[in-house]
Amino acid sequence: MATSPDLDVTFAGEDLVLRLAALAYLARFSAVSRIHTKSDLRLYFYWCTDHQLTPLAAARTEVERYMRWMQETRRFKPATVARRLAVVAGFYRTCVIDGVLDRSPAEYVRRPRVSNESPTLGLSHLQFEALLCAARDSDNPPDFALVAMLGLLGLRISEACRCDISDLGEEHGHRVLHTVGKGSKIALVPLPPAVGRAIDRAVDDRVRGPFLLNLRGRRMDRHLRHPPAAAPVAGIGGAVAETAPAYAAPHLRHDYARRWRRSA
Repeated sequence: MATSPDLDVTFAGEDLVLRLAALAYLARFSAVSRIHTKSDLRLYFYWCTDHQLTPLAAARTEVERYMRWMQETRRFKPATVARRLAVVAGFYRTCVIDGVLDRSPAEYVRRPRVSNESPTLGLSHLQFEALLCAARDSDNPPDFALVAMLGLLGLRISEACRCDISDLGEEHGHRVLHTVGKGSKIALVPLPPAVGRAIDRAVDDRVRGPFLLNLRGRRMDRHLRHPPAAAPVAGIGGAVAETAPAYAAPHLRHDYARRWRRSA
């Protein structure tokens, strides 16, 4: 039986118990989260291999050494170190739950402090307005819909790209959009008239399929499928890429949250 690529645990080596433990841990996550968790766990396993350690025999001091390696050698940001340590701690916690280990070596490891203040830079009001104007003038109508959905609805890029025409609906006389967020949470998002018009323009006369199509006529996704000039805005090309700063696409949601807080 074929194994899903994100459940491939060959990075755990030939130790069958370790591979099963890694598989049991990764299976607790949904698709996208599992991919990122696997990447963080793989880094820890590779570090153990480089230092001639067996993950299931590691002590607290080894996990501490791994943290210092990330901080001092790789110079990861505190948030990255904390996230990757959380994955290691979660792996060992699952091993304890499943009876593979008696106790977790990561239980008392002190993680770096992470500020509650977000370091993310959003767009200024004028930059966002310029981005909307450039997207409106794009040769690819879904570009405008994508910018509107990210900046005016606060959707994640993956949520926006998953939306289909069938997800449009009406509740109490208002147009709404059914979205599936992180953790498979379903939300009903009211559509402001401006966003509704952008979506209608992107859909045109189609009756099924995704809202957002790339220049090849395929569904947009969160990964780059266009020339490097389009990279700043994750699939939006032309004038939009020239107008938007390099941090535009990932941070439009952050910008939406900031505007919402200010208006409140």
